[in-house]
Amino acid sequence: MDTRDTPEQAELRRSARQLARDLGPHGVADLDDEKRRERLAAAVRDAGWLELRQDAGDGAPLAGGVEAAIIAEALGEAVADVPFAGPALAADLARRAGASPVEGAVVGFATDLLDVAVVSGAATDAPTLAVDAAAHGPVTAWVLVPDGDGFRLGQVVSESAGDGADLTRTIRPIPAGTPVRPAPDASRRLAREDLDAFAALGLAITSADLLGLMRGVLDATVAYARDRRQYGVPIGSFQAVQHLLAEARCLIEGAQSAAAYPAWAVDELAPGEARAAGRVAKAYCARAARTVCETAVQVHGGIGNTWDCIVHVHLRRALLSSQWLGDDGEQLRQLERTRLGVTHGFS
Repeated sequence: MDTRDTPEQAELRRSARQLARDLGPHGVADLDDEKRRERLAAAVRDAGWLELRQDAGDGAPLAGGVEAAIIAEALGEAVADVPFAGPALAADLARRAGASPVEGAVVGFATDLLDVAVVSGAATDAPTLAVDAAAHGPVTAWVLVPDGDGFRLGQVVSESAGDGADLTRTIRPIPAGTPVRPAPDASRRLAREDLDAFAALGLAITSADLLGLMRGVLDATVAYARDRRQYGVPIGSFQAVQHLLAEARCLIEGAQSAAAYPAWAVDELAPGEARAAGRVAKAYCARAARTVCETAVQVHGGIGNTWDCIVHVHLRRALLSSQWLGDDGEQLRQLERTRLGVTHGFS
């Protein structure tokens, strides 16, 4: 694969970063600015980014996994408080099922966030989580309904208020007993290969989000280390601080290499291979993001643990992106099973 951006991808990356930086939060207080959030949501919607994985008319998506990852990385870098990954994954799942897109729809996940929720009857029999949904109003979430050796796409509606530690993306709980309706116009039954391909996209997007988060939080931390003075000199001149920041930069470079391949693989490799590539990237990016975000908090010192310092917003978002579709431990366990044939762990 060629990891260089095409001219179109380079322009998409540039414009996505510019939009996210202009309309994303520049401090914790900006998260309460409703007008800014509405402008950001309108700009993302008008740019057509929520439609990237919708059907182009021939069953293929309008844009590839690379383009979706570019947007996810840019929004993560700015900790932009706007739904993207949730609607993008919902559009991809609906396209695979032949269903008509529903504006604002997301995917309903089991409470461990590992897989799409499976509903066996006319109503949900366990709590379900609509991840990265709109913060207000009713939200539609896709779920899976068993049908022979595959699944049909169903939909549930959440009216519940959002929750979760991530201050930039909303998780809407769907209580047990919520009615399940057939997805509109769904013409295909989803096979295991479809779900592997969907999961590969999810792993690529969450890995890209983690990469962007690391870039954003390191930039903020380097700027702080340049300006904050102790003993009459910037703390960035201290060798211990330099080592921490250099290690964070190395982790980001590794994450960039790890995340590029699965984004390409989403549409270029067989579903199982693409999902395996996503597992490797997610395992690396989740661990790296945790280290980089914790380093940012440490370099900021006491203020890094306060409400007014934005680095904790990066850390909170990283925790959700790490858990969504499985953290590093889950990915490594699955790779043990699929690549090494280890079913119960190493002894």
